[in-house]
Amino acid sequence: MKRNYTFIPLLLLLIVAIVACSNNSSKSAADNDSEGDATKATVQVPQFSADSAYQYIQTQADFGPRVPNTAAHKACGEFLAKKLEEFGAKVYNQHADLVAYDNTILKARNVIGAYNPESKRRVLLCAHWDSRPYADQDADKTKHHSPILGVNDGASGVGVLLEVARQLQQQAPAIGIDIIFFDAEDYGIPYFYQGAYKNDTWCLGSQYWGRVPHVDGYNARYGILLDMVGGKNATFYKEQFSQRTAGKYVNKIWNTAHRLGFGNFFPKEKGTEVTDDHMYVYNLRQIPCVDIINYDPNCDTGFGDFWHTIDDTMDIIDKGTLNAVGQTLLEVIYNETIK
Repeated sequence: MKRNYTFIPLLLLLIVAIVACSNNSSKSAADNDSEGDATKATVQVPQFSADSAYQYIQTQADFGPRVPNTAAHKACGEFLAKKLEEFGAKVYNQHADLVAYDNTILKARNVIGAYNPESKRRVLLCAHWDSRPYADQDADKTKHHSPILGVNDGASGVGVLLEVARQLQQQAPAIGIDIIFFDAEDYGIPYFYQGAYKNDTWCLGSQYWGRVPHVDGYNARYGILLDMVGGKNATFYKEQFSQRTAGKYVNKIWNTAHRLGFGNFFPKEKGTEVTDDHMYVYNLRQIPCVDIINYDPNCDTGFGDFWHTIDDTMDIIDKGTLNAVGQTLLEVIYNETIK
């Protein structure tokens, strides 16, 4: 993923400020915390196991960097498909040749697990499972062409969703759930590329799925994307694209997290806008999708000092963060109704 920067002319800022002052009592639905009230527990929700999620992350890390077209990538893809099958999902494997920014053909694989596939009322849960081929944010420039391990950026979201899958097998929710592990999310154009700039070089797996879903005409009520959800002292601000296109679901998730006592992880404040898989889920399938992504307003990149560096390792993973995200996720999906 990459952070998006928006520049607004000074005149427009002044106009916005004047309008905001004259309409102080007015708030949009996306910004109103009363929209999408906290999910109130009406069923017995399973207990998320951060220990299990941590182990699933460790297993992915043990393969090494999961860069497309490598042996580690292929082995990890097999592991993910087998785990979803082991946890009772109907598994779909989307193999595709995707064209990278430099015209490299990536042997990509989206791995999809469907629970209660007959249900028309569905929620989509997703994360990317590949790791970036370049540590191009590392302080040591000699490492910029080296792949990252991608433990937080990649493996953490997958680890949380594998634990969710384990719980889904043991206790089925009222609705259908689809878990998608998107490939080739982090193969975006690096700063050092000398060729012509291209748009949409990130999130190649979700772009493919958006155009060719695993089920014809696929739809869901909404989606939740997990990205960088395992770091110590992580904070998940309300990502701006999610807020605009899936505002009531953003508020539902954040209010639920606060009810569960995880407010320190989920501040009710706006973050930045991020180019991530949720954009293509919405733009190509018209499914509102919430990006739960770590955002650090005190860091230059916004994503932490370890983002896209060789320091994205198991050392930064915290079980408390995994539990906050995982338990919130379970609370939301198990209290979805079939109506």
